[in-house]
Amino acid sequence: MVKSVILLSGGLDSLVSLGLKKEELNIIHALTFDYGQKSVKKEIEASENICRYYNIKLDVIKLDWLKNITKTSLVSSDDIPTGSELSDAEASAKSVWVPNRNGLFLNIAASFADSFGYDYIIIGANKEEAQTFSDNTTEFVDAVNKEFVYSTQKHSKVVAPLINYVKNDIVMLALKNNIPLDLTMSCYQGGKGHCGICESCTRLKKALEANHDTKYIKVLFK
Repeated sequence: MVKSVILLSGGLDSLVSLGLKKEELNIIHALTFDYGQKSVKKEIEASENICRYYNIKLDVIKLDWLKNITKTSLVSSDDIPTGSELSDAEASAKSVWVPNRNGLFLNIAASFADSFGYDYIIIGANKEEAQTFSDNTTEFVDAVNKEFVYSTQKHSKVVAPLINYVKNDIVMLALKNNIPLDLTMSCYQGGKGHCGICESCTRLKKALEANHDTKYIKVLFK
């Protein structure tokens, strides 16, 4: 039987990827990463709730050294970009870039896959973020899959269910498939709830509004 592992941040994209592919790819294991990001406690909490809902195993991988080699605003004292700064995509992307993050996460997942015999590794890469982050592109996913032919024995395949979708479409898929968006934590800030103004919150809120959703807007943006 096919079995899979997923990269789970607790955010919108990984939650929806899990909800869409849980049964088809038999996702039984999730990996969440602690690299000192401001939102780590909330991400872990959200991931725990999501894994409890879908009845899958969760491992939290600590990467303390990653914080020490980056000045990204996700881990430093610098202000995280707000939604009002989305027009300057290059500056915003530079501010939240973590060195080789998706490459690192996928290679760690590949080690788990090679050890436990997982056929697929699921990642929430998507079309919208691919516009500014090269490690969300189809080319990146294809390149990693070529790498795993040489670096693993299992040759697990990376699957990105949302690779052709922007945030509006991702929320639409979630609503259509009854994926519990109230479990998500997409905020970069790490406060009690969604701040509503950081880049990630802004993208989520706009997508919910585009889908004429009021239920989750009220729940997530109190």
